[in-house]
Amino acid sequence: MHKGVSAFGHQARIHGMKEAIAGLNADLVFLQEVQGRHDENAKRHSSWPEAGHHEFLAGDTHHVAYGMNAVYEHGHHGNALLSRYPITSLINHDVSDHAYEQRGILHAVVQVNTVAVHCFVIHLGLFAASRRRQVQALIQTIVRDTPSEAPLIIAGDFNDWNQRLSTTLYEHLGVVEAFDVINNETKKSAMRRTFSDYFVSLRRSHARTFPAQFPWLCLDRVYLRGFQVEQAVVLKDEPWYSLSDHVPILVCLDIPDLPA
Repeated sequence: MHKGVSAFGHQARIHGMKEAIAGLNADLVFLQEVQGRHDENAKRHSSWPEAGHHEFLAGDTHHVAYGMNAVYEHGHHGNALLSRYPITSLINHDVSDHAYEQRGILHAVVQVNTVAVHCFVIHLGLFAASRRRQVQALIQTIVRDTPSEAPLIIAGDFNDWNQRLSTTLYEHLGVVEAFDVINNETKKSAMRRTFSDYFVSLRRSHARTFPAQFPWLCLDRVYLRGFQVEQAVVLKDEPWYSLSDHVPILVCLDIPDLPA
């Protein structure tokens, strides 16, 4: 969300974000750097929402869970989950690794018909050692608080530019990343064409989402358990690349044999 302002110039973008997100008609929206309150921006921008951005974005269509992470004199920000389905419980785990970065893991349970889906909204630190410790905290939280058979979504900004955290999550949680499925299909298709195509396909990995104007680094992920991935795409076009410093990921999922 980049706290509802543009990556450069701090121009208000929150209304454009609301319109773009509403246009997706998504059941679940995982958000980072959500501005819960900012008194200075409220004075600076005449159209600044009175409510926290999580409530403003949820509107009348979604339930909302907000995990406040960074608190300062003029406001606070954190992670949020918007859900078309009821949110039956939520807890925000403080995983700040040092005084200069306030980080949290928001755990919300969403009731999809008769199935409880455990959703984790995450934004990891900028330093590799911090990210490793925060991933271990995530694993411990999931192992302790989530039934092994429960559908699971972990989504957010992992800041894992060198892509070293996925193996740990695969091994300890039995998850897949949404683009693993898409990339595997690409590899199979490439094998039916030429060796050079196949070699190029092997270099594909997680989605490139940062910086928004020219996405190159694979920072944002959607890890899953108990779902079938129907589609996974990066929204690189307008209006997305002008709204924030990251472009978002859109994933279409199905829970096999979900009761009506």
